[in-house]
This record gives sequence, C-alpha cells and structure tokens, in this order.
Amino acid sequence: MIFAAASTREAILSIAKLADDDLGIDLKASFAGSSALARQIESGAPADLFLSANAAWMDYLAASNAIEPRSRQDLIRNRLVLIAPAGSVPAGVPDPLSASADLGSTLAGRRLAIAEPDSVPAGIYAKQALNALGLWAAVSHRLAPSADVRTALALVERGEAPLGIVYATDARAAPGVSVVSMIPDGSHQPIVYPIALTANGALRQAAQKVLALFLSESGLAAFSARGFEPALQ
Repeated sequence: MIFAAASTREAILSIAKLADDDLGIDLKASFAGSSALARQIESGAPADLFLSANAAWMDYLAASNAIEPRSRQDLIRNRLVLIAPAGSVPAGVPDPLSASADLGSTLAGRRLAIAEPDSVPAGIYAKQALNALGLWAAVSHRLAPSADVRTALALVERGEAPLGIVYATDARAAPGVSVVSMIPDGSHQPIVYPIALTANGALRQAAQKVLALFLSESGLAAFSARGFEPALQ
C-alpha cells in the first residue's frame, strides 16, 4: 500500500499496472493531501510507502521514526500555475504571474481556490508565491481552501471559483480548466516530492521492489508522461 499525494494519482495508477504486470504485485494506493496522509501514517495506518508533495511532511514522519530514512529519495518535481474555467479569459492577469496582477478585481468578490495554505503542500507553495509577489494581502480574505489540490482544481473546473492555484500536472490532466498564468519557480520553495518506505510497513520485501520500480526508468517515465520532472539527475 502506498500513501501518495493527490496530485500523483494518474501516474501512481499507471505504475500500479506496471507493478502487477512486471512484478506480480497488487499495489494499492490511497490519495489525499500529504498532511492528512502523514498524520494517518503516524497514527499507524497500514502504509508501506509514502510519497509526499513536499519535504516538510516527510521530515515530520522522519522525526517520529515513522519512515525508513535510508530509503528516502527525492523522486519528482512540479510547478504551480494559475487556472480558470476552460474558455474563461480573465483580465488583468500577466503571464507569468507578477506583482502587477490585480487579482482582487479579477475575482470580483468571488474566491480563489487553493489547497489549505497552512498544511497542504500545494497551498503552502501557493501562499509562499503570493507573498513573494506581493499579492497575498489582496486575496487572503477571498480564499476557498481545500483539503487537497484536486479538490481546489474541481472547484475551478465546476465554475464555483473563477481562479485557482494548482500544480501544472493537475491542470494538464483537467480538460475543464485552462492555464491563465505560470507562477515563477523562484517565488516559492522548490516543489519536490520525496518517497520513502515506512518504518512499520507489513510488506517490506514487496515495498522495496515497488520503490525500485518507482526509481527506475519505466517508473519515472510514467511521471514524465503526466508532466512531472524527475528529481533524480
């Protein structure tokens, strides 16, 4: 069982098929915000592997000896984008996003969809970027915070929010949204996804084989096909 950040869903499901075909391993997966998954693992949830959307939640588990530290590897990278419902062309939003953006006027009293900015990695990165660009004050009282990035994406896709900040890979997988603006990489911490074996996983031998598959050329290709960049050089 792998506990994985919601943004990796399609790639993980593809790798699960590889695990079944190539290794004879039935890889199960649970997807949610990294914060929720880390707390579940800390509480004894039956995970054998953890793939986090930031280092902080992996560090959190490492501090409580809940992962196998020697197995930890930075696996993939991502980017942030500002999105709108497909067909929408918001005014006053430069690309790439900059301090000149008038997001308050663009929102027109509605809300900006992001993941929870104080705990979920996608939201943490979004808050960092908005602060760095001098835009946080204009939108901090107009947020629609979500438990994970896919929920934020869905709010925009359904037209319930006129703008959202999500990972580039999420926008790529959702035909109901369009990318309005790229968010500069330098405005937030690098978006790196670490993976590790958990300390108390029940299926250690199978988990080690699956971890090797994730780190292999075919595993990384499954992520690259969905817009992720390899963190391993």
